[in-house]
Amino acid sequence: MDDSGQRTVSVLGWLTHIDPVYLLSGLGVGFLVGMTGVGGGSLMTPLLVLLFGVHSQTAVGTDLLFAAVTKSVGTSVHGFSRTIDWAVVRRLASGSVPASAGTLLWLHSHGGLGPDISRMMAYVLGSALLLTAGSLFFRPWLHRIAGTRRKPLPPGLVALLTVLFGICLGMLVSLSSVGAGAIGVTVLIALYPELPMVRIVGSDVAHAVPLTLIAGLGHWMLGAVDTNLLLSLLTGSLPGVIVGALLSSRIPADILRPVLGCILTVVGLRLLF
Repeated sequence: MDDSGQRTVSVLGWLTHIDPVYLLSGLGVGFLVGMTGVGGGSLMTPLLVLLFGVHSQTAVGTDLLFAAVTKSVGTSVHGFSRTIDWAVVRRLASGSVPASAGTLLWLHSHGGLGPDISRMMAYVLGSALLLTAGSLFFRPWLHRIAGTRRKPLPPGLVALLTVLFGICLGMLVSLSSVGAGAIGVTVLIALYPELPMVRIVGSDVAHAVPLTLIAGLGHWMLGAVDTNLLLSLLTGSLPGVIVGALLSSRIPADILRPVLGCILTVVGLRLLF
């Protein structure tokens, strides 16, 4: 068989593993990520758990790698536009990456896929979704408060708080896959009120890539990643995130933010109760 024949067989083999339902789910979530910067973990993980019945840790692990690849596209756009503050990214990563590794080691030492861990992750996920919804509702108010703050925090304190927040974010994202988007942007607004919003979003998206990649690889080593599911989701999300990013400037954020916040509130309460 020649090279073209082998490529055809390879493509056909890849297509046989694509589930159209998961593809459409990835397309929708990717579209929302492109428009709002939020939704990768906040929507995909509960969607997999509640609608498709995927095991909670498998959903978290698969979604982490899904978010890493999907947000890499967003990082490329922000990097090309020079809207990333790499100093902020380094501070966040210096806290989040070790915290993520430590959390994964803790998961491994406590059985990883056990029922107790599964229940705990459902509670963590539900709580993280409610925090994310709250951050979406109150982000404009926080932005106004931060913008009117007369006396800025000392640079050393800001750097320390950024690292400490990175630690919290690393643990939260590793357990639930939620928080790298809306919660991250909300806290950065408070810590860096002088940064333009586009640089805050770009820095948060860039930081999410190594964090979700490391956490996702850790869950993959624990056997908590469904590769066929991941392939189907990415097939839809990559074009979705590009289209969403292109349309983001045409849809008012004041409309999207409360709608997404309401959805996350309902899903979070459903997971908790």
